[in-house]
Amino acid sequence: MFEGSIPAVITPFDKNEEIDFDSLESHIEFLISEGSHGLVSCGTTGESPTLDHDEHKIVTEFIINKSKGRVPVMAGCGSNSTKESIDFVHHAYKSGAKATLLVTPYYNKPTQKGLYEHFRLIANSCPKIPNYLYNIPGRSVVRLEIDTLKKLSQISNIVGVKDATADLTTPLEVRTNCKESFQQLSGEDATFLSFLISGGVGCISVTANVVPGLIANIYNLWKSKKINEAMSLNFKLYPLNNVLFSETSPSPVKYALSRMGKCLNILRKPMVSIEKETEKKIDVTLKDLNLIK
Repeated sequence: MFEGSIPAVITPFDKNEEIDFDSLESHIEFLISEGSHGLVSCGTTGESPTLDHDEHKIVTEFIINKSKGRVPVMAGCGSNSTKESIDFVHHAYKSGAKATLLVTPYYNKPTQKGLYEHFRLIANSCPKIPNYLYNIPGRSVVRLEIDTLKKLSQISNIVGVKDATADLTTPLEVRTNCKESFQQLSGEDATFLSFLISGGVGCISVTANVVPGLIANIYNLWKSKKINEAMSLNFKLYPLNNVLFSETSPSPVKYALSRMGKCLNILRKPMVSIEKETEKKIDVTLKDLNLIK
């Protein structure tokens, strides 16, 4: 169901740090009109840790409603509380999300047995909605090991994984140990094309907020077996992929989008705006891509 370029949608804020729904609606239109293949609500890029529960649900509903079925929406439903995550999953299903994204629990640092039980209970609580696991040890400390992932992939509505390990042997391991239909989505923009070659089917992307058409085209060229053209675009985008992660995301992407007139450069604490030197680097990169003057 989910493949290609899938932007992890930002959550714009106004000067009072309230959700800017006008900018969010415009951004959704931008992402879809540029050829994105799907959207993710309330992920890390959407600053979900600083959204309260009601805001989280409202943003998910808003993105689903404004997408109007043109692309599928995957709802971020992860938490370090199994009970809380189950609540988000049921809401996502009732709201019309086509799948959920479930990050490995952070801070409480569960064992592999704890991870298995966490995801099993969530999946069984709402069996009609597909679930994608999110393996990102750089943020959540714990890593979803291959043996655990193999067991989880046998649960019928756990259908795939977002891999943000940046380890390109991981998709090969997953392809070898899990059923072929188990979908793998990259969570690391710089290795998107390499990830496709290793068995992936798409990317949940930060960079696609800025250049949705270019990221979508990399996938479309890959799908059409135009590998040289895809590689050329990949090299072209590397400086942008690099600079958007030069400080903790989503601070750099928020700044880049503010320079493009897509949102204000406002984040909720403890996230803060990037340093002036990083701003200069982003400005140069955006100018090189003819995104700003």
